[in-house]
Formats: sequence, C-alpha cells, structure tokens
Amino acid sequence: MSALVRIVCTLSIIGIAAAFQAPSVPSQQDNQHDFDFEIGAWKTHMSRLDHPLTGSTTWVTYDGTSVVRALLEGRANLVELSVAGPAGRIEGLSIRLYHPHQHQWTLHYANVKDGELTPAVAGRFTNGRGEFYGDDTLNGKPIRVRFIISQLTTQSWQFEQAFSADGGKSWEPNWIAVDTRMTS
Repeated sequence: MSALVRIVCTLSIIGIAAAFQAPSVPSQQDNQHDFDFEIGAWKTHMSRLDHPLTGSTTWVTYDGTSVVRALLEGRANLVELSVAGPAGRIEGLSIRLYHPHQHQWTLHYANVKDGELTPAVAGRFTNGRGEFYGDDTLNGKPIRVRFIISQLTTQSWQFEQAFSADGGKSWEPNWIAVDTRMTS
C-alpha cells in the first residue's frame, strides 16, 4: 500500500470517527445562586395597575416589606410580602424552586386573601437580569405572564410583572416594585 493510500485511509477513518462523536455541549451556568442577592429584609414600594388588560390607566400604590429566606441550601427560597396603601392590603408569599437540570427557577405566588398558588413562571438570570415566563388566566381568558427582575445592586432592585393577551406579542406592565435593603 502506498503512503498516499495510507494517508487517505487514515484521514477517512479520523473523519468517520469525528462524525460519530457527540458534539461538545457548551457549559451552562449554574443558576442556583441567582437569588442570593435578595436574601434579607427589604422596604418595598409597589405600584399596581388597578384592572389589567382592560384599558385601565389607574395605578394604586403600596408600601411595606418583603422578607426573603433561603431554604434547602439555596435551592429554594421563600418571599413574604406585606404591603398596604389606599386600595387596601396585600399579603402574599412566593416560593421559588431551582431546577438544576434546566438551570432555571420556577416561581409560584400566593395571595393569602384566596390561598391559591398561581401557575408557575420559569426562567433564569442572564447578565444581571432575570426573565421568567408562564401561562395563566385572567377573567377566564388565557394570558401570558412575564416577570422581570432588573436594576440589581447590593442595596436595591426592581421587579415588574406584565400580562399579554396576544401570546407575548405585546405586554402590559401591571405590577412594579422597587425594593430597598433594610438596614439593621
């Protein structure tokens, strides 16, 4: 066998072997610590659209606190919200669970007024911004839900909830909260 034939055969075998190797998987960030910044007590200033997806432009404001506790070595956390304003009082909790295989979180909220958990929104933080999406209903109609957590510093951050009645083509913000860390 000539040297040229040996080289061609070797290159062919290498090429065939390379074709059957599993493609390299890009490393994925472990997002388990996405919410570590939020552990602690916060003063909350919140604005809520009075009647979402109705054309309403009436916003009501609330002030109060939110307290965030880490659970299960950071793989979950619990948020206790207590705010009050001219429109009344809102008390609720959010449980957030980390899913290590998907590298994302699911967020569930419950208002103690009705004791119901909302359907989860799921997502993660990328470049200091958290985006979470899910499906729900409002007044018997299906909607998309989006949570955005942004403007993170060690002392403050912003949360925005928005609804979409058109499958996510357009969004109407309806809940905006700015949290500022409470000092002891």
